Amino acid sequence: MLKRDTLLMVIWTQALVATAGSLFYSEVMAYIPCELCWIQRIFMYPLVVIYGIAAWKKDIAHAQAGLILSSIGLLVSTWHYLTQKLPLLQQAGDACGAVPCSASYVNYFGFVTIPFLAGVAFLVIITLHVLLMKTTKEETIHEK
Repeated sequence: MLKRDTLLMVIWTQALVATAGSLFYSEVMAYIPCELCWIQRIFMYPLVVIYGIAAWKKDIAHAQAGLILSSIGLLVSTWHYLTQKLPLLQQAGDACGAVPCSASYVNYFGFVTIPFLAGVAFLVIITLHVLLMKTTKEETIHEK
């Protein structure tokens, strides 16, 4: 079983990589983020700080907000991905703003888009956070 400190560092690294990836696409590749991309960034970027502080202080209590932000971010990513891939929802994505949310800048292997990548990052963070809570509970029981 992984230790709390290791899990916090892995979660922080995942949030950092996802943030760096989004900045790469917008700042280096010059892809203009759509409205749903901005919303996903709102939920991802603070995770770097939240999990960074939790890892630095070695205290999961500082990271509880991360689980909530990640869960909401996953819902937004899932909706965004569906507007890109389901013809029924593409019209909703077209009305998103200056940049249509149904547009795909990348489409690796025919299914991996930027919202897909964000959704995977949120899902990894959620999964590891739940594992972190379980590990913390087990460690607390063994300490008593």
